[in-house]
Amino acid sequence: MTDRICEHVGQTELVICVGDITRQTTDAIVNAANSSLRGGGGVDGAIHRAGGPSLLKECQDYVRAHGQLPPGKAMWTRGGNLSARYVIHTVGPIYQSEEESAPILESAYLESLKLAERLRVRSVSFPSISTGAYGYPVDAAARVALQVIMNYLCTGTALEVVQIVCFTADTFIAFESALQGVVRTD
Repeated sequence: MTDRICEHVGQTELVICVGDITRQTTDAIVNAANSSLRGGGGVDGAIHRAGGPSLLKECQDYVRAHGQLPPGKAMWTRGGNLSARYVIHTVGPIYQSEEESAPILESAYLESLKLAERLRVRSVSFPSISTGAYGYPVDAAARVALQVIMNYLCTGTALEVVQIVCFTADTFIAFESALQGVVRTD
């Protein structure tokens, strides 16, 4: 079994791989954050631990100035001790049902992609948003994520690499399977 898939979508390389998002060397990584931006468990806690205290301070400053980050929205901080220059923090939905949760998950991915473009990065790595403690079924979340990413990339973008970093082999298999069902418009 392979643990890496590469596919060109428009001018962008879409990569799905197994790995640790905190060790990615892309210009930006996406954090599946909570609304308080304080770190926590899962990928959020791992990114905060690896990024160091400056990452938490920037998050706290943001919350003081703007309030909590709503689900489906995104903001950024510098990468702190990470290899990535930026961390794009987005809040996915706590899974209720596909009808309620899918639009919020779509927005989390789309807002993160748009923010990556505004930051003028060339490469960005995503985790599987909302599939841990927030309970979104991985198969359904992978379909949503890939459709949003593919649609975005097909419209033309300066992003050269968009990577989905799966923490487990099971998550990778779900994204690999979901990729087969994505409708491409390029």
